[in-house]
Amino acid sequence: MPFFIAKRLFFSQKEAQLESSPAIRIAIISMALGLVVMVLTVAIMSGFQKEVRNKVIGFGSHIQVTRLSGNTNYETQPIAVSDSLLDALKATPNVRHVQAYATMPALIKSNDLTQGVLLKGVDSDFDWSFLKKNLTAGEVLHITPDSLGSQVVISQSVADKMQLQLGDGFITYLMGDRIKARKFTIAGIYETHFPDYDNLFILTDIQQIQRLNGWVGVGVEVRALALVSGLEILVDDYEQLDHTTEELLFSLSGQTDAMGNSFYVQSIKQLNPMIFAWLDVLDMNVVVILLLMLLVAGFSMISGLLIIILERANMIGILKAMGENDTNIRQIFLHLSVFLMAKGLFWGNLIALGLCFIQKQFGVFKLDANNYYMSEAPVNLTFSAWLLINLGVLVCTLLMLIVPSYLVAKIAPAKSIRFE
Repeated sequence: MPFFIAKRLFFSQKEAQLESSPAIRIAIISMALGLVVMVLTVAIMSGFQKEVRNKVIGFGSHIQVTRLSGNTNYETQPIAVSDSLLDALKATPNVRHVQAYATMPALIKSNDLTQGVLLKGVDSDFDWSFLKKNLTAGEVLHITPDSLGSQVVISQSVADKMQLQLGDGFITYLMGDRIKARKFTIAGIYETHFPDYDNLFILTDIQQIQRLNGWVGVGVEVRALALVSGLEILVDDYEQLDHTTEELLFSLSGQTDAMGNSFYVQSIKQLNPMIFAWLDVLDMNVVVILLLMLLVAGFSMISGLLIIILERANMIGILKAMGENDTNIRQIFLHLSVFLMAKGLFWGNLIALGLCFIQKQFGVFKLDANNYYMSEAPVNLTFSAWLLINLGVLVCTLLMLIVPSYLVAKIAPAKSIRFE
């Protein structure tokens, strides 16, 4: 019965007049705008976190396996990688891909300009998907096991500083026990708008780094037992990253390579604690915004409900005179509030999802890449997040309306029937 009466009130012509009340309009508009802000906040913050996280992972993978005694200034000590080690890592649940890398500090020189960089050597099985998305010119390296490439992929910021273009060559001075010089040619230029990495990494053939580090002997097949700085591991499910790291750490503990070196397993979170701590802080900002918008929408609906009860005092008196109890009458107005909230949620979702779609497809809202690490506002909204926002708003607002609905009990039938 309460649901039936509430539905008749909502769809009746008198309800259309009631809904034209400025307070009711404001309540519906507040609900819609609050939902728009909440959905956009979650979508943009989630998109921002995902983009920054993907940039860090794109340069360092999800998990790295290195030598336990290796230092942290990129002058790494090598580990010997065997086929059995690779097979064991690939067989670990949630591991999608394993790739070797080798690094070496270097100083590049061109047009009387110098720049300190880190040469990162990659193998033929390197996952180029991240770099391909961020290429601004040229192409990625085509590395083969039987050739020694001298091409590199360089960042746009380094190319601009060194006044270099696609196809240009430059001299690189490698820092080690003794300085070595090599000439490289630019095959591709990338730009991620992440200066910590754009100003640092230059990618080349791993065999170049192995030879320059003295990790390859003449006539030795480098892939029979490769000496590398470490192994990068990509996982399928990021949410299981900590568990996968612990599993690899446990499985490799106590094991050594052919040279007697112990392995050291670290996740990207452990390698970059400051960045991921900063991303976690953004979650708190999202929670604060959601709570503020929820309070605004809730108090707007409370004022709207009180006005509806006062405007329907005559009806309440008649229902009480006919023997209806306060609980059922309260339920009538709570159902009516749900209908009004549903209208606000409908328009709020329409606007919010429309804006998300436009931004996703056309990138209308631009950002300063120097400050935000990306050129346009990112959007990432999952169905589960959208559903939780809507259910949370509906349930929390309805709970906030329970207390003011008790105003019904204060209305006396004798006085309210004569109320105009």
